Amino acid sequence: MATSIPPTQTTRAGGANIIPGDDDFDASAGPGPEVMDAATLIGDKVVNAQGEGLGEIEAIMLDVRSGRIAYAVLSFGGFLGLGSKLFAIPWSAFTLDAREKRFVLKVSKEKLENAEGFDKDHWPSMADTAWAVKVHEYYEVVPYWEDPLRGTADARTTAGSYRERPIESLGGLDRE
Repeated sequence: MATSIPPTQTTRAGGANIIPGDDDFDASAGPGPEVMDAATLIGDKVVNAQGEGLGEIEAIMLDVRSGRIAYAVLSFGGFLGLGSKLFAIPWSAFTLDAREKRFVLKVSKEKLENAEGFDKDHWPSMADTAWAVKVHEYYEVVPYWEDPLRGTADARTTAGSYRERPIESLGGLDRE
């Protein structure tokens, strides 16, 4: 039975939104949902806002130069991994539903079925800017490389932290 997904309650620039889990969540008890081992997210279910199953997370793609998650690869359709179609979904298009331990993607099954996908043996060039812009536009999210993550405040930032000091004061920089 499909269930409606509650609205996103936590928003982070450049990343997936988070629907908090239980009210008594203890952040000091371990990782998640703010910081998680990417390997634990592989295989997580993905549903749309109506609660319909869209597939599962197959891979998480990191933009090595920026250090940001670029895409999650969603596996959709097929049976026992055979015949499934893969889709590169911008990370910021997802909402993590921490309570249900799944991701929510605000697209209908029909929109996903009509999206440009690929198969496991023919991946697109994810570093191709034209391709990447088209994918972000399709899912109606700002491209992660244009999202001003550096200038946004994070609740974990404290007074006197490295973010408030000139970069030269951090050391380890060889200037000529």
